[in-house]
Amino acid sequence: MIRYLEGTVHTVSANSLTVVTYGVGREVFVTPAVAGRVRAGSEVALHTELIVREDALTLYGFDTPGELKLFSTLLGANGVGPKLALAILSVLSPDQVYGAISDNTPKVLTAVPGVGPKVAAKLIVDLQGKVPATSAVPSSAAGPASAEVVQALVGLGWKESAAIKAVETVAPDMDGASVADMLKAALRELGGSR
Repeated sequence: MIRYLEGTVHTVSANSLTVVTYGVGREVFVTPAVAGRVRAGSEVALHTELIVREDALTLYGFDTPGELKLFSTLLGANGVGPKLALAILSVLSPDQVYGAISDNTPKVLTAVPGVGPKVAAKLIVDLQGKVPATSAVPSSAAGPASAEVVQALVGLGWKESAAIKAVETVAPDMDGASVADMLKAALRELGGSR
């Protein structure tokens, strides 16, 4: 399994790169956004998924571990192959995909070429419960400290929805507070109930 690839870009096309590492060029399929920001001769680092088929080994690359995780999750849906999963990530951000699935809004997914209403509805059914209810802390609790506190609370055993609610409750009074202070306040808000 190749999960990460770093090297020099040899060639760039609309949806793939050839990345040279230790004298070996590897073709990596990427979103147009990734292909558009790199140039031949530049250094690149990608989080990758190797898809093994009977007749091919195909590498797909992403800027962030979050995009890679969503790509892998999409592959778990019936009828979604790597090309469609990459097309979804080429058009929609991970937040938009997670939101469409958790909010049951197939119309968002139909913006992707190749995803009609039936495919979008099927995707939502297949992936509901397999993706976070929300990929980010709601805007009323936005900010890096809030996101870290939610992650810490989930790591301590609280459900994500309860953690978000606690952070939303304490965040307005904690403007500029440290992560530690916000975590203490959120823990007080949650009490002992998990």
